[in-house]
Amino acid sequence: MKAFTYERAKDPVAAARAVAGRPGAKFIAGGTNLLDLMKIEVETPTHLVDVQDLGFDKIEATKDGGLRIGALVTNTDLAADERVRRDYAVLTRAIVAGASGQLRNKASTAGNLLQRTRCSYFYDTNMACNKRKPGSGCAAIGGYSRQLGIIGVSDQCIATFPGDMAVAMRVLDAVVETIDAEGQRRSIPIAEFHRLWGDKPEQDTVLKPGELITAVTLPRPLGGKHFYEKVRDRASYAYALVSVAAVIQPDGTGRVAFGGVAPRPWRVEEAEALLPKGAAAVTERAFQGATPTKDNAFKLPLATRALASVLAEAKG
Repeated sequence: MKAFTYERAKDPVAAARAVAGRPGAKFIAGGTNLLDLMKIEVETPTHLVDVQDLGFDKIEATKDGGLRIGALVTNTDLAADERVRRDYAVLTRAIVAGASGQLRNKASTAGNLLQRTRCSYFYDTNMACNKRKPGSGCAAIGGYSRQLGIIGVSDQCIATFPGDMAVAMRVLDAVVETIDAEGQRRSIPIAEFHRLWGDKPEQDTVLKPGELITAVTLPRPLGGKHFYEKVRDRASYAYALVSVAAVIQPDGTGRVAFGGVAPRPWRVEEAEALLPKGAAAVTERAFQGATPTKDNAFKLPLATRALASVLAEAKG
């Protein structure tokens, strides 16, 4: 781990200013992803700004009947909240499907959204990786790509977003709230928060330098039955090969998002209109234009089977 300096922020604008005004500076809260990457020198921040004292650790009702989740609410507290379990059960299910109890006790809501890909080539500093070192190439393209993306990828990067929580938040149409170094606030729909890689795979999100997440807002509850189906190589502590977050209404309509397949939670609203016709119709539309490799082409039928399982359970 390379040497770095450290400060503990007491004010959100000051925290944003400290990161925006210092090249190589980063925010840290739970540190469950960042510290691991620092140990293997994939991330080498020159300065860390600790935001744990900023008070963003509450879950509050909003005026329109939704919930506002502070950026520092832990995954454990979010999944266990009575209102979340009752009205946003897909979110609870997604969170408890991820990581381990110890990590969920420390991991924050904002940090979960910002976690970086688990592509093995990204983690190996001996390998070419445009995400880690722009312009160096992508060893995953032409390499072993079983865990990697099948849609929304580019000729610069085929990595996936690894998280579970964000897939559920995509189904729920969450909004990410931020503040910058000038005190300006922004509300970013979760659909626009994570970038497709394009020609700049080093940029995971649309956040500007120094822009700090303060909260995530959920709209009023959707009702219906909530599901999170996660298909992985082992029963726990593994990232999704394919995951399905779904809210299904009594009439068979609903919302669906997929994880483990793209640079961001993958939801195609036009495909949701086909839910009454079955899983195959939905996935055929949702993955139109997919470019799988020989190693991960299995993800297409796997996504169909995972969604079929959800729809069968929804029918009882």
